[in-house]
Amino acid sequence: MQRLDRFLAEAGVESRRKIKDVIRSGRVCVNGTVVKVPEQKIDESSDEVTLDGNMIEGGKRRVVLMMHKPAGCVTAARDDRYPTVMQYLPAQYSKLMPIGRLDLETEGLLLFTNDGDLAHRLIMPKHQIEKTYYAEHVGTATQEDVEIFRNGCELRDGTKCLPAILQPLGEGKSLIRVREGKYHQVRRMMASRSMTVNYLKRIGEGELELGDLPLGMTRELTREEVGKLEAVKFDEKFFG
Repeated sequence: MQRLDRFLAEAGVESRRKIKDVIRSGRVCVNGTVVKVPEQKIDESSDEVTLDGNMIEGGKRRVVLMMHKPAGCVTAARDDRYPTVMQYLPAQYSKLMPIGRLDLETEGLLLFTNDGDLAHRLIMPKHQIEKTYYAEHVGTATQEDVEIFRNGCELRDGTKCLPAILQPLGEGKSLIRVREGKYHQVRRMMASRSMTVNYLKRIGEGELELGDLPLGMTRELTREEVGKLEAVKFDEKFFG
C-alpha cells in the first residue's frame, strides 16, 4: 500500500509541492471515484489511478513533451562545451529524453518522452515522418530550386536526398518540408542550391505544430496529440 500523493509524485505528474493541490482539485480518480485526500492509501498493483482521465500505470505515466528549443544549446543529456536542452526542462521532466535532435543553432519544435516505443517509432527512417522548417537564407528560391527539391536534391558531397518540398516565401525566406533526418540536412540542402541558411526553425512534425509556445518553454501534449503521433504513417500524398 502507498499514499496517493507519493504514488503520483513518483509518477512525475507534477512537482512534489503541487501534488496535494492536484488531488484536492478533484482531478484524480481511484477506481473511477474522485479522491481528494492526498493521504489516502492505494494498492499500486491493483488500483486504477487516473489523472484528468489519463491512466497512470505502475507508478509511471506516459509523458510526451514539446519544447520550443532555443539556439545555442545542443540536443544531448550532457555536453562539455555547450548548454543542453535538458537544462530547459522543468524539474519534474528531468528523466525524459529527446526524440531525435535539433542542431546547436536551430530553434523550434523538439519532443521528449519516457515512452521508448513511441520514440523509436518517430525516429525510424522507414516511417518518413514529415518535418517542416522555416528558413531565412541568402538569395531567393526559384522554381528550378523547387523542382530539384521535389525530385530529390543532391548534396555537395554526392549524398542523394529523398524528395522534399521547398516553398518560397519571398526574398530570402522559405518553408522546407522533409521526410528524413540526415546530419544538418536542411542547411546542406539549401547550401547545395547556393542559399546559405542564416536562421532555421522547426515549426512542425507530423500533424503537430509549434504554434505560439514561447522560446525556451515546454508543454505536455494532449492525449489527442499523442494519438496523432502514434497514428502517423508514410504520406503518399506528400506533394498533394
